[in-house]
Amino acid sequence: MAILSRILRAAAVLCVVVGSVSAHGAHTPGTVITGARLVDGTGAAARRADVRFEGDRIVAVGPVTPVDGDTVIDGTGLVLAPGFIDIHNHSTTALDEEPGAATQVSQGITTIVVGADGSSPWPIADYLATRRAHPAALDVLVMAGHATIRRRVMGDDYKRPARGDEITRMADLVDQAMREGAIGLSSGLEYEVGSYSETKELVAMARAAGRHGGFYMSHIRDEADRAFEAFTEAIAIGEQAHLPVQISHIKLGTVGVWHKAAAVIKMIDDARKRGVDVTADCYPYDAWHSTITVLVPNKRYDDPVSVGKALDDVGGAANVTIDRDEAHPEYEFKTLDAIAKSKGITPVALFVQIVKDGGASVIGKSMVDDDIRAFYTTPWVMVGSDGGIGLRHPRSSGTFPRVLGRFVRERHWLTLEQAVRKMTSFPAARLKLTDRGIVAVGKRADLVLFDPDTIADRSTFTEPFLLATGVRQVFHGGVSVWTSGAAK
Repeated sequence: MAILSRILRAAAVLCVVVGSVSAHGAHTPGTVITGARLVDGTGAAARRADVRFEGDRIVAVGPVTPVDGDTVIDGTGLVLAPGFIDIHNHSTTALDEEPGAATQVSQGITTIVVGADGSSPWPIADYLATRRAHPAALDVLVMAGHATIRRRVMGDDYKRPARGDEITRMADLVDQAMREGAIGLSSGLEYEVGSYSETKELVAMARAAGRHGGFYMSHIRDEADRAFEAFTEAIAIGEQAHLPVQISHIKLGTVGVWHKAAAVIKMIDDARKRGVDVTADCYPYDAWHSTITVLVPNKRYDDPVSVGKALDDVGGAANVTIDRDEAHPEYEFKTLDAIAKSKGITPVALFVQIVKDGGASVIGKSMVDDDIRAFYTTPWVMVGSDGGIGLRHPRSSGTFPRVLGRFVRERHWLTLEQAVRKMTSFPAARLKLTDRGIVAVGKRADLVLFDPDTIADRSTFTEPFLLATGVRQVFHGGVSVWTSGAAK
């Protein structure tokens, strides 16, 4: 009996490797990518291998002989990798208008997570139903947003700590969101609604997410002078709520904390050693994108002293570029320094006026390369864009190719295998996606074929929607969604 069992198992494996067989003995047509250098997502050394898939599943990895009816793609000189997973994406509603998601799939992205920074669709069930009814060229997972839930419970009276009964209601809504399909709780504690919350509120809500196997993702309370306090809080929330923590777009964004990445890494390494599951994502740019008011942590937007310090902290008004200003569209893509000089006023006075006129979104160039390199070369930091369809920051179109082109090929900060792991199996593990992130038999046929010698970002701060180059073909669930510069 044991011998028969082994024979049956061997036959089953053989069937998977060579392709399925119909009732009439004919092979099911598939797709074979031949001659490529396989970087399988695990971090293992690249190797020459063919890959065959049928439908949405990989059925063979290794030397493969195509069968009649197979589509054969010559991957000679190219790299084949798992589809990239963007753990921090803001294409939440834009997929309705652009289901082809060209700025995303052209980077090799096949799975995204939306609902970050504390803001998410609601109810979660309705959002996911819409995504299922109108599928896009990539898969979408969603977080439950702390600020979204906080406003539902507290309304406009959110500029205070929540009462105990309100915290209970918030936790109940997290429970509802998780039952409806959310994968965790996100927070944006540097932003208006979330900034008034206390740690105990977040612990209670995170605990509700953890009961469903979720994790806590946080744009921490301060990424500037008080960043170390904010990192400490994020770790404490995970430790007290007993769930994993994902620190969003890890950075050190003001002069006072520049060049201190090693200390942050040690802090998180120490937490990990005592059993706290902390990871982070990072985008490969030295500039962030947010609302103009985040520059002033004490919220005294009309106080010249507070505003002046805020501008000094990011290296001066020349480091702040207006991205979008509905009241003053003529300001867009100009720095506060340049606008102020043209108007004959101080950058502080200009800042105060912009806020009074309704605010603006800005790009702040306030990080330094040695911190970015330190984070990227840390094993528990993965790639994340913090971009999305229509967002006017180059990371929306260029993040993943920029890492592969600039950080791998040009600067040698990472090996190709390390970088691909940070884009595939590592985020898949954080998201508990067991069917993707690795090129192996039985895994989902989310695949990226790219030229390692030419892959590069082209998007800039003045032309943020320029598509990357070097990604030859992208398969999402076995379906080609991008081929040599053309969305399918």
